[in-house]
Amino acid sequence: MDGTLELLRHTLDGVVYPADAAKAQTLKNQLDDYIIPRITDLDAPLLVVVGGSTGAGKSTLVNAIVGENVTAAGVIRPTTRQPTLITNTADAPYFRSQRVLPGLPREHGEPDTQALSLRIVESNLIPAGLALIDAPDFDSIDDTNRALASQLLAAADSWVFVTTPARYADQVVWNFLSDAAARHIEVVVILNRMDQQAADTVPDDLRRMLEERKLDAEVFVVPFVQHELLPVESIATYLHDLALDTAARREISLRTVAGALDQLVQATEELAVSYDRRHEQATQLAVAFDDAYSRACQHIIDATSDGHLLRTEVMARWQDFVGTSDAFRVIDRWFSLARDRVGSFFTGKPTPLREVETQIETGLHAVIIDAADTAAGRCWSYLGSQAPKLRDQASHDLARAGEEISERAATLVRDWQADLVRYIEENAASKRMTARLASLGLNAVTVALMIVVFASTAGLTGGEIAIAGGSAVLGQKLLETIFGEEAVRRMAKRARQDLDERVAILMADERARYQPVTEQLIVGTPAEALRSSARQALAEVKYV
Repeated sequence: MDGTLELLRHTLDGVVYPADAAKAQTLKNQLDDYIIPRITDLDAPLLVVVGGSTGAGKSTLVNAIVGENVTAAGVIRPTTRQPTLITNTADAPYFRSQRVLPGLPREHGEPDTQALSLRIVESNLIPAGLALIDAPDFDSIDDTNRALASQLLAAADSWVFVTTPARYADQVVWNFLSDAAARHIEVVVILNRMDQQAADTVPDDLRRMLEERKLDAEVFVVPFVQHELLPVESIATYLHDLALDTAARREISLRTVAGALDQLVQATEELAVSYDRRHEQATQLAVAFDDAYSRACQHIIDATSDGHLLRTEVMARWQDFVGTSDAFRVIDRWFSLARDRVGSFFTGKPTPLREVETQIETGLHAVIIDAADTAAGRCWSYLGSQAPKLRDQASHDLARAGEEISERAATLVRDWQADLVRYIEENAASKRMTARLASLGLNAVTVALMIVVFASTAGLTGGEIAIAGGSAVLGQKLLETIFGEEAVRRMAKRARQDLDERVAILMADERARYQPVTEQLIVGTPAEALRSSARQALAEVKYV
């Protein structure tokens, strides 16, 4: 059994999402402080925690029940700060060990109101088999006191709640009592400082409220007295009888630990549901982010495939360079004219070739940046509409493309053009191709190939392309003069694929900037691991 409980605890260790980590820590405390030690030894001394409202007189009652001053009562609120555990000398070694409440250091001697430790007092006036803890107020104004009171109550086999006629109906009291009902824990309620007027109505009203909430609790009434020993004989007798009844103590221990484990399993399921919800949200966000950058890629493909990138001025400059459609009625004549125009570029005569190349580069660069900015803006807007808290925590830099997008886009264009040059050179296999390539120059042929790519749909050439004016045909014919029609088809297709792949890689890197947003939602132990370890622990407790 220890193995499955340790597995459950280890699984809870992995719950690190901030909103759930505190709850997981509470569950681990419950395992460490109560469930594991109690399952290990069902016949260990029964631990009864005395808790209650601030100023309800818990410490005075504990002293009266034990029969000597074992815990310090005070008048300054909160009156109880350091919890005191009162045990029979025979049971003291069990509580001095770290088996119960291992996170609390042990202290002996006089109480220390500032100490966050468990003070152990041995008294043979309390019967063996049962120990009392005088706990801090569960409604204390001090956060540390409230947390410690809750931790002690979670480690109890039985609760003794002390309240007064003025405080018995407080909601915080019933929150704890409802938790007790969920754990099937043995509960004793003490109405302390009961005056005659309240005695006529309060006890009956308290029992009615317990019955409505299906809480089967013993109720004891302690009258208000001054300068006298509190009449607590009935309470002391109840606790003494319980300590002497081994079978009753074992039944309480088993019922309480089973209830505590059942409650813990339910709380673990809530953690699993929380993970499922976060995972679903992360998936929805990821799909939206993927779609935004997929659309960005498609936008770039569309803008560089249907001729829109080849603006009127670009095509006009290209036409100035290669001539009109009348020029290639005779291919050789046209080729000579084109070669002469290239020659003018190298001899310093005016030519629009470089202007064409620059404008194409600038246009492609702008299309890429615009697509990346648009995708980032869409993701940022979607994040704000679906997960505003996540967006509040995220960097506002995510609202636009990455800081290096301009440089990366420029590098993409340059690298793509460099690969076009290499590919053109690789395809100039024959001496005739090499000669014509040398005559025209790599720049001219590279620009011609880009124009063919950008004037085509889906990378097709020949009769299957959508031409952006007759000037693109001139570029195509120029390439076919050197390489042949089929080779130009292959070259254009490869150039198109190469550009699309580079764009996809760049957009994937831009998309990755949003990855931490979704990853933070699905950190820690997955839901199925939580459910599996909880099921195993719950299944085995039935055989105890």
